[in-house]
Amino acid sequence: MNLKLVLGIVFVLTLFENAVAQDEPKYRPVRFLVGGALEFGGDEVAKVFFTNGETQAVRAGQGGSISIGAQVQFPKASKFLLRGSIGYKYVTTQADNVHIRLTRVPMQLTANFMVAPKLRLGAGIVTHSGVKLNSDGLGGNMTFKSNAGPVFEIAYYGVGISFTALKYTDQDNNPYSANAFGITFSGVLPGMNK
Repeated sequence: MNLKLVLGIVFVLTLFENAVAQDEPKYRPVRFLVGGALEFGGDEVAKVFFTNGETQAVRAGQGGSISIGAQVQFPKASKFLLRGSIGYKYVTTQADNVHIRLTRVPMQLTANFMVAPKLRLGAGIVTHSGVKLNSDGLGGNMTFKSNAGPVFEIAYYGVGISFTALKYTDQDNNPYSANAFGITFSGVLPGMNK
């Protein structure tokens, strides 16, 4: 259901871009957004024990992600931007003989303010769907539900830092903090107007 909402928003934004593009051919209010993040934090959802005695925790907030979406810039308020994206977030362990992984689909919508030409502040809402811990046959797989929570970002050029506050609930109703700090990367195509 969340995926349908995101696709609907992207469709409406595309129609909006086409309508405005006919009136103002040089102005592009909607741009294609590409992004990624490296995040860490959150509660331990699993622990891997290795034969050498070492352990590795899999945390709810950690992982690398890639995303695509749209950025909307309004003609009379050029310092304000809306960004919406959907992505794929993934983390695995250093185990050689099994592929243990935590995967999820982040969906995010933020309002952004350009403090300076290259300095952007953003705040919005994020949720994850399809949250699954796959143990690759070593134990039972786990699924989680995510709430919708706040996300904050400060970025210079296309590189930023972020904080996300989320909570996961497993199939037994046990809660896990999925809060995460991250380093973000983003850019728009075509580039911003000069």
